Amino acid sequence: MNDLLSIFLKHIFELNINWLLYIHFILVTYFIGVIISVRRPVGVAFAWIFIVMTFPVLGISLYVLIGERPVGRKLTKKITRMNREYTSITEKACQDYAEDRKQIPLEGRALSLLAEAKNGSPVVAGNKLELHTDSLEILQCFIDEINQAKKSLNLEFYIWALGGSADEVGEAMIAAAKRGVACRVLLDSLGSKDWFKSKWPRRFRNAGIQVTEALPVQIGRFQFRRADLRLHRKIFVVDGAIVWTGSMNLVDPRTFKQDSGVGEWVDAMVRVEGPVAAQFELTFAFDWSVDNPSITHFNECIPIKAPHKGAVLAQKLASGPVYRDDILYQVLLSAILDAQEELTITTPYFGPDDGLLQALMAAARRGVNVTLIIPKLNDSTLVAWSSKSYYGDLLRSGVKIAEFHGGLLHTKSLLIDKRTAIFGSVNFDQRSLRLNFEISLIVYNEDFCIKLQKLINSYLEKSDYVELADWIKRPRWHHYLENAAHLTSPLL
Repeated sequence: MNDLLSIFLKHIFELNINWLLYIHFILVTYFIGVIISVRRPVGVAFAWIFIVMTFPVLGISLYVLIGERPVGRKLTKKITRMNREYTSITEKACQDYAEDRKQIPLEGRALSLLAEAKNGSPVVAGNKLELHTDSLEILQCFIDEINQAKKSLNLEFYIWALGGSADEVGEAMIAAAKRGVACRVLLDSLGSKDWFKSKWPRRFRNAGIQVTEALPVQIGRFQFRRADLRLHRKIFVVDGAIVWTGSMNLVDPRTFKQDSGVGEWVDAMVRVEGPVAAQFELTFAFDWSVDNPSITHFNECIPIKAPHKGAVLAQKLASGPVYRDDILYQVLLSAILDAQEELTITTPYFGPDDGLLQALMAAARRGVNVTLIIPKLNDSTLVAWSSKSYYGDLLRSGVKIAEFHGGLLHTKSLLIDKRTAIFGSVNFDQRSLRLNFEISLIVYNEDFCIKLQKLINSYLEKSDYVELADWIKRPRWHHYLENAAHLTSPLL
């Protein structure tokens, strides 16, 4: 009897093992098919195939969470529909401002056309720009703008952190709403999660401020929408005539992430008056309509043309994983390839793909003075080690690398030949280029570029240049750790 029972149990065990192997084979084969069904970089595809085959449960779970770039079937359809409705507005704007492009020097016109492609915004003349570099002063300027607003206030940020002067901005918003100013606040669900859990949403709504949570993180919906696609834009529009944009979130640097050991975050913002402000308000209106579940169609009126306030030519560049998701990459690549004399990049997170890396190296080798400024200390250990894996190739090609030691340098900028600047929320990494909803201001103006260069010089004064001879002497284990961290970059 015992022998029969043992044989039976052994048979059952073998059957279960066979079934598990069969299910394992079917699942792995299916997901490999899913991976190769989309043309993606070879390194990315092989990385995912390796993970799925080696660690099927973990690998498949990770792929479902972050392997694709969907924002969800329902939201994708909504964005696609609204984008068609948005097209008529942008087409009219391109017609209205067609003559403005002729004011750009010939070498800059191609970049403006590229940024305008696929339903983008045109270059517009007549803007006045002010570069602001002190975070606390910027927050006070926000409060002053809010106190002086007469008609509307539209705020769109990735993070609204609790505490310090950021709370004072909130109090000013409530006071503005109570005196009749129409206020709308759009914040990313993940970046502003602590804010949404606080008293502020209820206080805002009680005061008449409309609040919308962008891309809410919901357990159980990850199979329909990638959880780490984020709204990373920074837009603050006052009365439809003034816009603030740049790298800074609604945070007080004295209190924000002080436990990360990197010091205060260092940011910059630009204040714009003039016709380009309407482009940013249009982007806010589009994002608001997409993320507000009660809105089904994009019915915003064409923004009123703001009067000319200055002589600056500028252009809004918006991008995202559903629409215009390749334009941002092409603009950056084109800007690097077009540089003739100087190219300076400031970014807190550096993780280019091979195309951008080769473009930077080629620019340096053909005589362009290429400088990369990144923080010496980073709040992301994985990003910090991965970034260093590029140093050797860049230094050997002649790229200068400066590590900023005055805090976490968070300013995101690209300065080309001191004549053109790209300034905004975009990091020089795959997340900004492929995954996040981003916003930038392209400026075709030498006076603004001179001011940006002065800011860059102030960063360089607090930076240490990485020397190739010293870099080669670093401990061998650093080399392995950097390259190991680099292997994760294609998956993000």
